[in-house]
Amino acid sequence: MTKPARESLADLCREQGVRLTGPRKVIMQVLSEATDHPDVEELHRRVSAIDPGIAIATVYRTMNLLEQNGLVEKHTFADGRARYEAIGRGHHDHFINIETGEVVEFRSDEIERIQTEIARRYGFAIVDHRLEIYVRPLPKRPA
Repeated sequence: MTKPARESLADLCREQGVRLTGPRKVIMQVLSEATDHPDVEELHRRVSAIDPGIAIATVYRTMNLLEQNGLVEKHTFADGRARYEAIGRGHHDHFINIETGEVVEFRSDEIERIQTEIARRYGFAIVDHRLEIYVRPLPKRPA
C-alpha cells in the first residue's frame, strides 16, 4: 500500500508544527520508504547507513514525537516490540508470521463487511479497529 500523493510525512509534520531538523528528515525519509514495520532499532540501523551521527536516542525521541502528533502509527504485536508505520496508507489489517516476525498488510472488503454486520447485530457502529492475525506458513507440499 502506498501513501497518498497529496502529502508526504514531512508535509504532515509542517502542518502539525513539528520542527524538521536534519536528523528528523533522515528518520522520516527512512520511515516513509519502509515497506515493512520497523522497530526503533531497525530504523536506527537504516538511518545510520545514511547518517552515522544520528543517535538511537534521537530515533526514539523522534518516533515518540511523531506518534504524539498522529503522524505515525505504533503497533505492538505479540513479540512486544513497538513497530511503526507512516500514516496515510489507508485502512488495512495485518498478518504476523509467528516464525519470522514478518508483518504482511492486507485489505479485505469481505472482512470489513462482516465486521460491520456483526457490530450492527450487537447495536454498535464501528468507529475504528485493528485486526492482527497471527499466522504460520503452510507446509510446502511435494511437487
